[in-house]
Amino acid sequence: MKVQEKRASMGDYASRPRRADGSQPGWSLPRRAYKDPAIYEQEKEAIFYNSWIFAGHVNDIPGVGDYFLYTLLDETAIIVRSSENVIEAFYNVCRHRGSILCKESKGSVKGFTCPYHAWTYKLDGKLMTKRSMGQDFSPEDFSLHPCAIEIIDGLIFVNFSPTPNKLDRAREELKGPLTLFDFEATKVAVHRSYPIAANWKVTLENYQECYHCTPSHPEYAQMHTLTVPEHQFDNYQQPMLDKMAACGLKHYEIDQQWDHQETGQEQYGYSRYALFETHQTGSQSGEPIAPLLGSLKGFDHGASDLNIGPFTYFLIYNDHAVIYVFTPTGPDTSQCDIYWLVRSDAEEGFDYKIDELTWLWHETTLADERIIVDNQKGINSRLYKPGPLSKMEYLVDRFSHWYLDQLHKD
Repeated sequence: MKVQEKRASMGDYASRPRRADGSQPGWSLPRRAYKDPAIYEQEKEAIFYNSWIFAGHVNDIPGVGDYFLYTLLDETAIIVRSSENVIEAFYNVCRHRGSILCKESKGSVKGFTCPYHAWTYKLDGKLMTKRSMGQDFSPEDFSLHPCAIEIIDGLIFVNFSPTPNKLDRAREELKGPLTLFDFEATKVAVHRSYPIAANWKVTLENYQECYHCTPSHPEYAQMHTLTVPEHQFDNYQQPMLDKMAACGLKHYEIDQQWDHQETGQEQYGYSRYALFETHQTGSQSGEPIAPLLGSLKGFDHGASDLNIGPFTYFLIYNDHAVIYVFTPTGPDTSQCDIYWLVRSDAEEGFDYKIDELTWLWHETTLADERIIVDNQKGINSRLYKPGPLSKMEYLVDRFSHWYLDQLHKD
């Protein structure tokens, strides 16, 4: 779909530098980028394990000992509330001979016991027992391996790199936008996973543009102004800007995404755009479907795009938020996880209904799955060659620059 297009500079490919592999900007990637298993293996360390990814919300684990698992390819993190105000993450790997510790995707425990040889760990990852290991064995040397974890306004992010990019700049610069919606006081009302038979880049590139929105997503196109021609965009944007203050909103434009990412920092961004006047929020009727988020006072007929890291995207309406997380599951398969968030005090069946909350992005994602899979089938052909990008696919080009830079780092 669409993330933070800078409409004033879209499509100026001639002024762009060549990509890290020497290829011209303004064209799609070569076939091998979507097909080569060797490239996929390179991507694991260069990109996947080195990215901050949304894993869940602190309200998913409200009690001490509550945990859930988050898996990315070969790695799984145990995310646990180890004490009242502390949430930690550990690799799901016993320090004895490597068995997984937790087999259930979520639960509540007093500690972690390996099902193989019964090594037992405290909630903070420290080994408790040394059964039959001899007098020279030191349990303190065999705590669980910690996994990098950061919590931003109640949102849990994990990173599987021993030296992850920093999130401090994103945390600071996104503080204003995130405070508007008070994400700490939200909860995940619904989480659904959508497997997609396509390389992760085909899936992710689809979300970087709205060139396809009008022909492919009539439900989306009837409410979001990102589908209008560039010269008409301000006609819709300005009325929204005029209403924002009265609704308790402020205007921010932040772009540290893709090739704008600062060295050593995770990428991030934020922008807000108008909905058509027929829609106050992203619902089938256009009417509100949940209580207002945070301390908002009304509807400005707008929606916000926010991203943290290359795989996590937020679409924030005034009464609910949708989080998209894109991850690879193999060289030619990927997954889209969608989380629908509402106020933490909202009651299902009274304040919101699941079918109304999920309607738009369930339908849109099913349509996206079809066009993404068809795109991959075409790329599989021996006759596929990179094609020219339209002005509305500017972020696809920026992604390509960033992607190739990651693969060609020293």
